[in-house]
Amino acid sequence: MERTKGPERLIAEFEQADLLRFTTAGSVDDGKSTLIGRLLHDCRAIYEDQLLAMSEASRRSGADALDLALVTDGLRAEREQKITIDVAYRPFATPRRRFIIADAPGHEQYTRNMVTAASTAEVAVVLLDAERGVTVQSRRHGFLSALVGIRRMAIAVNKMDLVGWSQERFADLRDEYAAFARRFDADLTFIPVSALLGDNVVERSANMPWYDGPSLLEYLESVPLARESSDTPFRLSVQYVQRPDKDYRGYSGTIASGCVAVGDAVSVYPSRFTTHVTGIWAPSGPVERAEAPQAVTLTLADDIDVGRGHMLAAPTAPPEELTEFEATVIWMDAAPLDTDVTYLMKHTTRVLRARPQQVLHRINPSSLEPEDAGSLSLNEIGLVRLRALQPIYADSYAANKQTGAFILIDPATHQTVGAGLIERGIGRRTGRSTNVTRHRGAVTAADRERLLGQSPATVWLTGLSASGKSTIAYALEARLIAEGHACAVLDGDNMRHGLNRDLGFSPEDRAENIRRVAEVARLMNDAGLIVITSFISPYAADRSNAREIIGDERFIEAFVDVPAEVCEQRDPKGLYAKARAGLIPDFTGVSAPYEAPADPDLRLDGTLPIDGLVEAAMTCLRERGAIETR
Repeated sequence: MERTKGPERLIAEFEQADLLRFTTAGSVDDGKSTLIGRLLHDCRAIYEDQLLAMSEASRRSGADALDLALVTDGLRAEREQKITIDVAYRPFATPRRRFIIADAPGHEQYTRNMVTAASTAEVAVVLLDAERGVTVQSRRHGFLSALVGIRRMAIAVNKMDLVGWSQERFADLRDEYAAFARRFDADLTFIPVSALLGDNVVERSANMPWYDGPSLLEYLESVPLARESSDTPFRLSVQYVQRPDKDYRGYSGTIASGCVAVGDAVSVYPSRFTTHVTGIWAPSGPVERAEAPQAVTLTLADDIDVGRGHMLAAPTAPPEELTEFEATVIWMDAAPLDTDVTYLMKHTTRVLRARPQQVLHRINPSSLEPEDAGSLSLNEIGLVRLRALQPIYADSYAANKQTGAFILIDPATHQTVGAGLIERGIGRRTGRSTNVTRHRGAVTAADRERLLGQSPATVWLTGLSASGKSTIAYALEARLIAEGHACAVLDGDNMRHGLNRDLGFSPEDRAENIRRVAEVARLMNDAGLIVITSFISPYAADRSNAREIIGDERFIEAFVDVPAEVCEQRDPKGLYAKARAGLIPDFTGVSAPYEAPADPDLRLDGTLPIDGLVEAAMTCLRERGAIETR
């Protein structure tokens, strides 16, 4: 006689079972929440206290029977209006497989929530109401599911009890939706169900003997899982640099695709240096090999500049370096897409700025045909040409869902306004040029540190015009020189007289201005110098890009914090007065924004005496190890 399985064995079997993530989609009132409630109820995946709470809530709402939609409709507004608003995630398991359900809302105004739910799912269950038939929203949700990469869908024709279990009605809806779905790449399985009564949800229905396919649960338990192949090119975007002590440097992130092993060669972007992996740490400890989607920390053979937002990739299959590209954009904001606005763009672990150049066309959700459009409104989908103000390292979304996706963020409200899927680059370049090679001399960074008696660093002074940045920069330079340190100042006005004299003050030109300065500061740091920069650098994304170029360990963001009204009272160059008179467009603090650092490395009160501010900067340099304590 077989022994009863112990808890340890049961837990081990549960953890080893396949996991399927699926989402529900379809129009409002198609019965998505009821279907999930029925599925969980008949799988005995609802606890007794939850059933009691649901029974009480059903009684209060005046329902004659248990309202199974309450399983996932947890918000008060959802229960009062009997709709789904937010995405509800619910795990459950059967003896054959583990599941995570994402119950997405059906209302058009919550399309952004549906996209969120579908973005991590492998299978979509799209509901059709047997009475109402195929709606625009059910078409839109099927298309969106395919758009974000879901290739297997169960089309559940619900409320079959209301059409007398009609085979003819089921066949009509099946043929109509299948004809629509031929426009996108997806494997569809049609299942007639009654979520309210449970027919074909878990058990096959006696009311529809003409149907010989699987129940919904049978389909979910047997559908092949789409797993990322380890043969795809390795990609990892660095999320955090681990520095528990001066001898250890680890780069943490989630493997987006492919696999990596100790000894493998990897290239670092944007620097394009190639090194090899010396160690891999997973949550369980050191391992020899890891693959997507594991979260790991890697150590590298060479002491090179790697920081948050940098990408580690397979040298034989590099990502594409893109500044201009075409992407399918799902617009999620009440204000339409504006080609005159520079948005924040979050791509992998980086935040930078990007501007839509042109809406090439809008996609009709009913016919999936392209239509002429100058913009995109709420919930519209279209092909957009964009320009990133710094290069991104990416793949097409079809090749890599992690590195091919991004979101657009309103720079004023910081609300997500759009989700994008990269289709192709424009004037693209591969990650490594065949004609340019980085060279390393025999003199190392350690040699320069011994010669100069200091470690390189960049003190990046940022603040409004007339906040005192240049005054602090030159006073700090004088103090460092007096103490025997090699340093240099990069001043905003001076740079625009020479290297950056071709640039204006548009957001694009400001970004390029900061990029060039950061590249110069990095070269000076590589030579062993301490660099002090004095630039308004009003945009957080530009300063973040400067940190990436220079290196997090060398970069010190120093915010010269002075109220705008004080700066305007000072106005030594008369610039504020000219800006108020309309003579200077795009002037920071008047007609252009300044994004103050939320958590700078050093905050300097520019209303205080200069000697104290210089001493604070010197203290920061000592604490960073750039100069010795005296």
